[in-house]
Amino acid sequence: MAKRKTVGRTQVHITKGLMVGSRIKCTDNSGARIVQIIAVKHYRGRLNRIPKASVADMVIVSVKQGTPQRRKLIFSAVVVRQRSPYRRRSGDWIQFEENAVVLTNEVGDPLGSEIRGPVAKEAAEKWPRIAHQASIIV
Repeated sequence: MAKRKTVGRTQVHITKGLMVGSRIKCTDNSGARIVQIIAVKHYRGRLNRIPKASVADMVIVSVKQGTPQRRKLIFSAVVVRQRSPYRRRSGDWIQFEENAVVLTNEVGDPLGSEIRGPVAKEAAEKWPRIAHQASIIV
């Protein structure tokens, strides 16, 4: 049975498009450019199954490329775009050109002051601080 995510008052199933070990672009100006997912927060799965994440999930990432102050450090991040198509409640299918995350603290406040590119509506509804900094919400 598929795990369902509660967004607002309706339950939505979002296809999991990112696995642990995926290298993803960081779309904010925090100093990181490429990050690697090392864990998915609040993931409940089967033994030996690789955890997966989707839009609006909080993940733990390690910075692989970026400024020397950010490299080799571990942060929390929120997935704001994914390439794998997923279906919205309205029946629309959404797919972005790339996978992208925004570095945050444990509570969900972004570390950078600007988010480049579009942010998925699901992530904006779940994380209001990210929605406040987003220039485009799709």
